[in-house]
Amino acid sequence: MSAWIEMISDENADAPLKDALDFARTPHGTVDNVMRVHSLRPQTMNGHVVLYRACLHDDSNTIPMWFQEVISSYVSTLNTCPYSYANHWSNARHLIGDDTRADQIEAALKASRPEDAFDGQQLALLRYTEKLTLHPGKMEKQDVTDLKNAGVPDGEILEANQIIGYFNYANRLLNGLGVT
Repeated sequence: MSAWIEMISDENADAPLKDALDFARTPHGTVDNVMRVHSLRPQTMNGHVVLYRACLHDDSNTIPMWFQEVISSYVSTLNTCPYSYANHWSNARHLIGDDTRADQIEAALKASRPEDAFDGQQLALLRYTEKLTLHPGKMEKQDVTDLKNAGVPDGEILEANQIIGYFNYANRLLNGLGVT
């Protein structure tokens, strides 16, 4: 376990923390450090788990899972968050299932040139991702109108917005507390 603040191990957890850790466990039975860093305040761990699962792992989302992970990776690249990028780019690469295409996408994201790998709705969403991540105070109605004009339905605009917002939160949590 590594962070700039104390993270309590399972063995030293009191009952409320044990419950929070169990709630945060992955299907493999582990607790990722992005969640464990909340161990001094289990209530924020519980809230984080609910937010994460609602934004990225809800069955009602219609943005394909591989592209949700691309959005997540782009936010993490823009924020220089290696922890989040490593985890979510690995998921994206696996879900893309084509190493050549994944390499093209990764190069485009790292160069902040999504137009090198995307067009249409996906490019519009990645441009929105970049602006909302880097210049949130400059967002305007036209940014959403551009998404609609590219054919992105309102529900997917909301999904993307929530993924982008979540990863900006998580990146700041990770970078601000030195979580590795």
